[in-house]
Amino acid sequence: MTLVSQVRAVEGGGELFRLLVESVRDYAIFMLDPGGRIATWNIGAERIKGYSAEEIVGQHFSVFYPEEDVRAGKCERALEVAADVGRYEDTGWRIRRDGSHFWANVIISAVRDGEDGLIGFSKVTRDLTERRIAEQEQAGRLAAEERFRLLVESVSDYAIFTLEPTGRIATWNVGAERIKGYTAAEIIGRHFSVFYPEEDVRSGKCERELAIATAEGRFEEEAWRLRRDGSRFWANVVISAVRDAEGALIGFAKVTRDLTDRQRADEERAARLVAEQANQAKDEFLAMLGHELRNPMAPILTALELMKLRGNPDFSREQEIIERQVNHMTHLVDDLLDVSRITRGKIELKRRALDIRDLLVKAIEVASPLLEQRRQHLDVHVPSGPILVEGDEARLTQVFANILTNAAKYTDAGGHVTIEVTQAAGEAIIAVTDDGIGIDAALLPRVFDLFEQGRQTLDRSSGGLGIGLALVRSLVEVHGGKVAAASAGTGKGSTFTVRLPALEPNGAANAPPIPPSTKQRRPARVLLVDDNDDARLLLVEALSAEGHQVRGAADAAETLDVIRSFRPDIAILDIGLPVMDGYELAVRLREELGAATPRLVALTGYGQHQDRARSQAAGFDVHLVKPIDVVKLLDTIGKLVPAAPAAPGK
Repeated sequence: MTLVSQVRAVEGGGELFRLLVESVRDYAIFMLDPGGRIATWNIGAERIKGYSAEEIVGQHFSVFYPEEDVRAGKCERALEVAADVGRYEDTGWRIRRDGSHFWANVIISAVRDGEDGLIGFSKVTRDLTERRIAEQEQAGRLAAEERFRLLVESVSDYAIFTLEPTGRIATWNVGAERIKGYTAAEIIGRHFSVFYPEEDVRSGKCERELAIATAEGRFEEEAWRLRRDGSRFWANVVISAVRDAEGALIGFAKVTRDLTDRQRADEERAARLVAEQANQAKDEFLAMLGHELRNPMAPILTALELMKLRGNPDFSREQEIIERQVNHMTHLVDDLLDVSRITRGKIELKRRALDIRDLLVKAIEVASPLLEQRRQHLDVHVPSGPILVEGDEARLTQVFANILTNAAKYTDAGGHVTIEVTQAAGEAIIAVTDDGIGIDAALLPRVFDLFEQGRQTLDRSSGGLGIGLALVRSLVEVHGGKVAAASAGTGKGSTFTVRLPALEPNGAANAPPIPPSTKQRRPARVLLVDDNDDARLLLVEALSAEGHQVRGAADAAETLDVIRSFRPDIAILDIGLPVMDGYELAVRLREELGAATPRLVALTGYGQHQDRARSQAAGFDVHLVKPIDVVKLLDTIGKLVPAAPAAPGK
């Protein structure tokens, strides 16, 4: 039986479905015969596409498609997909009668008879170029109720149903059943407030929506609604007043679409944006904190180097204390910056084949002072042969040193720490066990979280910022491994186990040799620019004690004055100078000195990747981070001077 004969068979059957479809102005809802020719036309279609029913019924629906889509066979493919899987959805450009383009969401659904024979397609189109559409007008009389029943019931992406003037549900389509969870038998006759959260019902929201639809013709909003199982979904709702030929209100048409996925995606994007902004603020704070902490440490370390050079033994113990505490502060600052870089994925690893045994030797060297200070016993059990992994030597050493140091900090004096290394299932397994204070069950799941710490005594003798284990987890994970903590509870010790992918011994590359530091030095002419008077004066004295000819300056203006009589081989520039920063000063030096521009060394409290990239782009040869290691600075001068001949006699 054809689509037309199906329609005629039910002609005169029911006014309600005809009024329902004719009242929907926000959607073009019409039917196609199996060949794609238009069989029905509603007022939404006329308003959106510009054709009257007399003009368009009988034409092929490709008239709405741009020429390139028609040539590409898009219309035929749409009907093939709808016939094959039941529905086809597309969003793209369509054409109105006047030739203008509009952006449309289109859903084509197959319409079948009782014997599952294809009798045509329902097509629902919404104009998305405008969020607000003018008040609905009633369409002209269409054929019969059954045609519209088939049309509406075939649409599964929209809940389309009608309400009596009192708000009780009168009709129900398959889309309403799918979205809201009720069958027609369960819901028809009930008030539509059943879909609204309790707080909306109490506030009279349902009555207000019907009042607005009655007065203005339609009501639209996006808000939370309820399904049959009590779950909430984010819905776009359009309520349109339905009137008879004399204008009397006979009910409402209600169209609902589930937009939960879109809403959740929007909320997730917003949450990600907030998190990214928080991370950025945290990173900026850590970078600034590192800079501000490094600045005062620089002159302290330089002063210590000077004391050592002068060789006064009277204060050797005091010097050791100061050096140990400053080094501890330096490690804390480095940890702060490391955790920021690693968690943002901005750490660069120098990977090569490494023997776990060698890494543990270096880690034990780092942790030994604390182990010895607390008179703790360290037992190490490793295989006789190598256990190889691929990784960054410095970073993996840092992992095991942090775990060992953590074990020592939380184990009483005279306690025991054990390291056991095994290999199984392609993994190197390193377990560090102690008989210390253990880990409370409530803390155990968070022990690797940033700034998380266990119980401490009032004197905070354990020290630290609660970031050592967070660094361990991040570094192990970027090496493709896992780390876990276990403890029987408070006072029962703990075990930290690191698992890393192991290499086959015969497939490992030999470790490249570490280049030796430059030891040969000759006197150089050095210009040192730093607005921190203590740091500058002490560093000038330290470099001078090594035989270098050094001039200091506190800012850019003094620097430009100095170079009129002093032509340096090397200029060490603090980046954070007042008025004119180190980057600008480097440019001025090149302008003033031309080919005689000295080698440039950046001295700054900022040491992250982007800071090094910026100094390199500004023409600096070396980027050094405060607090400066005098030995490293002397080594740097020794490397740079041979490539930059001195200018004697100037």
